[in-house]
Amino acid sequence: MILFPAIDLKEGQCVRLIRGDMDKATVFNENPAAQAQTFEEAGCAWVHVVDLNGAILGQPVNADVVNEILATIEVPVQLGGGIRDMATIEAWMDAGVSRVVLGTAAVQNQALVREACAWFPGRIAVSIDARRGRVSVDGWTRTSDIKAEDLVRRYEDVGVAAVVHTDIDRDGVLSGPNIAATRALAELVTIPLIVSGGVSSLDDLRSIKAAAEAGIVGVICGRALYDGRLDLGQALVQLAE
Repeated sequence: MILFPAIDLKEGQCVRLIRGDMDKATVFNENPAAQAQTFEEAGCAWVHVVDLNGAILGQPVNADVVNEILATIEVPVQLGGGIRDMATIEAWMDAGVSRVVLGTAAVQNQALVREACAWFPGRIAVSIDARRGRVSVDGWTRTSDIKAEDLVRRYEDVGVAAVVHTDIDRDGVLSGPNIAATRALAELVTIPLIVSGGVSSLDDLRSIKAAAEAGIVGVICGRALYDGRLDLGQALVQLAE
């Protein structure tokens, strides 16, 4: 199972939010590229990067920082935030991003997801960020009427590489991941699922790994790694066993 350490970018810095609230940001590193290098040197196979400002504005904002990360590390980067059209997807692929994550675009533009999957097979993921089962968009500032299960079914036959499922109410608060909700989505489709939000301990990782047979293939970790609640080396060993 893959551990995706998270680098969330706000105004050029590596931060963590509480339930997606941009006014509740904690800066953990003013040099995101150095943080990415730390994750790579620790043995991480991927790095998950989100342009928070871009997610709200609908276009890349922290592009210079993302490019610096891409120039610094060799492990693949999974990138989301503000990616809403083919031109932006192509630009990021050309820049060296290994996998683009589409969130708001997946809700509002199904044709774009299909086109992107056709042009970049195995390199497009869909992000399902939900509050009480309803999908949020525009950097989690607005909740749609679409249910998470309906959205995941929409992309079953499109060729999506993975679905990232985040329970927003658990994100950044270290209350434990909503494994049951992610597992329920995984059982609806054949698309691999990635758990995000609330991971705080090795016990959480053990519980996630126990659900691997349902189609859960990875977990995104953020705040717990930064504040020391979760030792990165131990986490990697736990998921590799």
